[in-house]
Parts: sequence; structure tokens; C-alpha cells
Amino acid sequence: MIYPGATLGVLGGGQLGRMFTMAAHSMGYRVCVLDPDKESPAGTIAEHHLQSNYTDESALLEMTRICSAVTTEFENVPASTLEFLEKSIPVRPSAKAVSIARDRILEKTFIRENGLPTAEFIPVYTEADCISACNDIPLPALLKTTQLGYDGKGQRTVNNINDAVDGFKINGGVPCVLEQKIQLNKEISVILARNEKGEIAAYPIGENKHENGILSTTVVPAHIDQKTEKQAISMATCLAEALHYCGVLAVEFFIATDGNLLINEIAPRPHNSGHYTLDACVTDQFEQQVRMLCNLPPASTQLLSPAVMLNLLGDIWPNKGEPQWIAIYQNKRAKLHLYGKNDARQGRKMGHINLLARDTATALSEAERLQSELGIKN
Repeated sequence: MIYPGATLGVLGGGQLGRMFTMAAHSMGYRVCVLDPDKESPAGTIAEHHLQSNYTDESALLEMTRICSAVTTEFENVPASTLEFLEKSIPVRPSAKAVSIARDRILEKTFIRENGLPTAEFIPVYTEADCISACNDIPLPALLKTTQLGYDGKGQRTVNNINDAVDGFKINGGVPCVLEQKIQLNKEISVILARNEKGEIAAYPIGENKHENGILSTTVVPAHIDQKTEKQAISMATCLAEALHYCGVLAVEFFIATDGNLLINEIAPRPHNSGHYTLDACVTDQFEQQVRMLCNLPPASTQLLSPAVMLNLLGDIWPNKGEPQWIAIYQNKRAKLHLYGKNDARQGRKMGHINLLARDTATALSEAERLQSELGIKN
């Protein structure tokens, strides 16, 4: 176990790294952030900011000298970086787990090999593969890049073979998957924490709504039956065990219109859909991340209040102006979290609001009011 006073490392200085740093500070730890951006949200508040690329060996050596253990805030860190660090200090989650999660072909294959369901998919490496895959996957389908695809990036709808070939070219000819397009009832996610001892704590399930591929709202508790809830947590737990996972893991699910529960993708880190935990649970996902990195017991995930998490994108920042903050502060049960980013751009995650209420219907009503007043399209 690693106790307060130690320095913890995090690869990546975005908002997830920032919230990890804040949790670590409140628990008595110091933090070292590796991120090339001199104004990274996490780097600006950490004790140490190594402003270098993730493959800079001298910076990685410095991290092994300073830190007792290292985690990551995003899955697109080069596998070689994690493997290098693992030779000297604990890296949680492991390089192996992150390498599986960052590649859709490896990820979906691993899920299937462990007896868990996904949408039908076929790997695509060439234009010829596009044509062949369209004959085996019912259309319309989705063409997704295997790596660096998040918030809707690298994804294209395929209605025919020409769409597939054109999409493959537009994606730069990188490896992709052609995936069956599911008739959706809803999307949900499970956030859980697992330490090296195999102790697991799962959070209440969130129900997610996306706009243009970016998470818009998460409602907790999700509007699902008890059977689906137990099945989703069981499937996420099975996956964490199969990965020998240590850290916070997010597992996103599709619930199809026929009632089938399918794993969409996994994220080896805290997740946007778990931000509600900052205000609505006994322990938030970032404290849990610190605990797992330090191999401490997972803390309580009890839900204290129904909640709706509302994402705030740069779209609502008018030119040289600010959003209508008063609309938020007039709600005495709205909790605003901003990420310390200076440049508000369209589609960029700038912060979120957690709306707490006696029930989800009330929280959703207030979220809709705020979306209207802040100019958020839904």
C-alpha cells in the first residue's frame, strides 16, 4: 500500500488528470503530471509538471525517480511508455490492460473471447476488406477507426459499399472495424474500481444520452430493471477480472430494442459518465482512482441522491464572453465543475454540472431548463 505523503504520477494533464490531482491532494498525496502542454489543466495544479512528450525517456526516468506509482488519464498513451515505467514502478492499470482498451479490434476480440456479447464486427485493414465486410455485416453499419476514436471521432455511417470504401479513405486508410448498427433502446455505463487484491466496488449505473457522438447527459439511477442492472454489473466485473485490472474501469453498454445487453467499449480510467459521483456518491470516481493506484481498499459507492450530469461544451461560450452563470447558480442543488481550460472551442469539454434532486424526473426537468437557458442543443 502507498500512503499519504507519497508522490503519484499521472500520464496526461486534461480534466480527468486535474480531477485525479485534486482528489490526491485532498487525501494527502503529491502529484507529478506528464503532459506536453504547458497550460494543461492538471499540470497547472500539480507539484510537478514534466512538460514533455509521452515517449521522452528522460522525462519517464524522472517520473520513476519522483513517483511511487503511475496511472493514466487516457488510453492513447503509447504502450511502450507504460511498459518502460512498469520496469521500475507500479503502473495501474497495466500496460497490457490499456493496450487492449485502446484498440477496438483487440478490445472487442478480448470481450468476445471471454464469453461476453458485443455487436457483430469485422476488422478492416484494406479497401478490399471494406467490400468483403459489407457482405457479412448487415447495413447500415458503422465504420470506426481502431484507435484514437472518441467522442464520435473516426466514426462513419455505412449504407453501402461505396460509403465503406470512402469512409476508409477519409479515415486515412488506418485499421478500422465495420460494426453492426444496433437498434438502440438506451445506452448505459458501469463504473467500477478494482485493486490488486481483486476487491471490487461498482457504482450505480448511469443512463447516457449523446449528441453528435459526445456525451450530453447521464441520469442516475438509470431507468432499467433490476435484472438488467445485475447483468450489466456482472458483465463489467467479469471483464475486470479477465483483464486482471487494477484501477477505475468504465464499461459502456448498448441495450437493444430486443432487450439484449451488449458491451460497446471500455475505458481504462474514470469516465465522463461517472462525473455524477463527485457530488452524488459517498466516494467519487477520482478518490477511488487514487485508492486503486495506492492499492487501498475501495470505498463506498453508495448513491446519496438521484442526479443528472450535464456536460458543458465550448459551444456555449459566446465570442469573448461567458455563459449565463447566473442560470446555474440560481439552482441551489446544481454543482458546477469547470476544468481550468482557457480556450473554449466548439465540441471541447469545458466542464459539467451535477444536478441533485429528490428524483430523476425533477433533475431531468431542471437539466432541460438549464440547457435552454445556456443555449445547449438537445
